Order: sequence, then structure tokens, then C-alpha cells
Amino acid sequence: MKLYNYFRSSASFRVRIALNLKGLPYEYVPVHIARGEHKQAAWAGQLPEGLVPSLELDDGTLLTQSMAIIEYLDETQSGPRLLPADALGRARVRALSQIVACEIHPINNLRVLKYLVHELKVEEEPKNTWYRHWVRTGLEAFEKQLAAAPAGRFCHGDAPTLADCCLVPQIFNGQRFKVDFSGLPRTMAAFEACMALDAFQQAQPSACPDAEA
Repeated sequence: MKLYNYFRSSASFRVRIALNLKGLPYEYVPVHIARGEHKQAAWAGQLPEGLVPSLELDDGTLLTQSMAIIEYLDETQSGPRLLPADALGRARVRALSQIVACEIHPINNLRVLKYLVHELKVEEEPKNTWYRHWVRTGLEAFEKQLAAAPAGRFCHGDAPTLADCCLVPQIFNGQRFKVDFSGLPRTMAAFEACMALDAFQQAQPSACPDAEA
């Protein structure tokens, strides 16, 4: 398999974590979205939506959208399950995942931040304040969901799931923007538990071949 991705993309980061947790080998293909490479015609065949990540299967089939890619891998590949066996568990994990992927990430990703700066002429600090506000608001909701469930090492129980694949990249990006993570004990405990695992460590941006100093 080939993963077309960008080291700092949180959606790409999610898929790298999932591939590592499942123990699946893949070819890392960097696409520098900060430089606009994803919009170049040369990548149109591999990035049909003009976005990363995109996963090319062994038969050439292309999968897009990180959540769909991860669920496909979980349904078709062996290894630790990233969604629980029970329907209620799956619903809870998907809800946690969507807080990040649907509530936080869409209004804070690179193209949105660039639009704020270049089209709406928002200055750097107000832009960063925007980012921190929406990440913090989303993580407070995430914490409430965790607090309402039985204690576990990770977001759902004692093994990482799709929810952890989504949480960790968001924390990494939040750290870059100096988001306040105080008062989120369950959330940050899950993050720390994840970062004790090689699958997460090896997927982090600084471990990527295209990582910038």
C-alpha cells in the first residue's frame, strides 16, 4: 500500500497511527500541502479530492478521507480492532472521533487558516486565538464524554481505538498553537497512554521522512 500524506496533516497522522496499530507495512509518499503540492496536476491521479491523505491499495484502488480509510482497514485487515465489537461501544468511539474530525478539525485545518489570513486579512494573533478557542471548546466536550464513561487507560477502555487515532494528532497540533490543556484529566491521560506506544511514537510528525527541522 502507498500512503499519500503530509507529515503535519492531522488527518494523515490518524491513518499512520492506524496502519501502525494494525501492523501494516506501507510506502510513505510525501505531499507538501503547505507548499500547495496537493493542488498540482501531477498529483491529481493520486489525490482525487485534492486533499491528503489518500491510501492506494495493492490493486491500485484509491481510498480517501481518513475516517473511511481507517474503518476500511479495521474491517478488512487483521490486528487489534480499532472499533469495539458491541454497537454501543462503536457508537461511543465514533462520537468521540467525530468531535475531533467533524467539530474541531474542519474549522481549524490549514486551508481554513490560510483563508482567514489571505482572504479575510486576519492578523496572526487573532488567527491563533480562533484556533485555540475551537480546539479548547471541542476538547472540553471530549472530556465530558470521557468523564461520563467508565475509567480506562485510553479513550475507550484499555486498548487504543479510532478515537485515540483522532485525539493524538489534535493534541499535537494544539501544542504547536499553545492551546490550554488544563482541566482535561481524562483526555490528557489518554494522550499520554497513547504516546507510550511505539505505534503512536513512530507515526508522529517528527518521525516522518519529510519532517522539517
